[in-house]
Amino acid sequence: MGKTIETAGVLAQRALGGNIYDLTLRAPKIAASARAGQFVSLYCSDSSRLLPRPISLCGIDRESGSIRLVYRVTGEHTGTEEFSRLAEGDSVRIMGPLGNGFAVQPGKKALLIGGGIGVPPMLQLAKDIRAGAVQGLAGLEPAELPDFQMVMGYRDRQTFLLDEFLEQGECLVATEDGSVGTKGNVLDAIREHALTADVIYVCGPTPMLRALKSYAAEHGMDCYISMEERMACGIGACLACVCRTVGKDAHSNVNNRRICKDGPVFDAREVEL
Repeated sequence: MGKTIETAGVLAQRALGGNIYDLTLRAPKIAASARAGQFVSLYCSDSSRLLPRPISLCGIDRESGSIRLVYRVTGEHTGTEEFSRLAEGDSVRIMGPLGNGFAVQPGKKALLIGGGIGVPPMLQLAKDIRAGAVQGLAGLEPAELPDFQMVMGYRDRQTFLLDEFLEQGECLVATEDGSVGTKGNVLDAIREHALTADVIYVCGPTPMLRALKSYAAEHGMDCYISMEERMACGIGACLACVCRTVGKDAHSNVNNRRICKDGPVFDAREVEL
């Protein structure tokens, strides 16, 4: 099933602190085909804002037909500020699922890493790995599912979603101010605890992705990055969210890829950061 546009009903919303909001929507068509690492685009009710706002999927409940979005409000009078005022019983038009999501490699020990607003997408990935519900894992017995550890990076002690990550397994924390876990970034936590793995799955700001790409190359690890970028159309038509790549894109015949259409997940070796 491809992308669709539907009017989603608001089931719940709560503030998590630090301008972070947790929104649950009933969107059965999107939930039915969504995968960890994909995103949806939400349309504003304000007609002056023509383009939708992309938000990563934090949770997918196919049984109830709902999706969960954990996002940051980026300022007053913005699309995200409008969404933060949604309450149970309201509705919002959304398009999705968009992007390619994560494909997990069977049999390889993994590190799941999130930083900042790149933390939420990793929660569904952790759940799907445990359930064997990720592309590449279907049909495996529980004992065959990949072993994984998690490292999440935050600015300070507002470690949103951490309790839910801990329910999925071992999760280390890095905070910029040292208030929780390792003082520094996720790479500092990896080094402090001497973590090892065969493959990294990561979502976060570009400097973090760049550092982990380099670290993975130095240690002979595969690395799959979910790139954060300001997207416009969300479907690859406007070319507003291209990234530089090693090879030529078949769509444009130049060295770039559309993050919203070809990503947001890429093999780190394919892109220049």
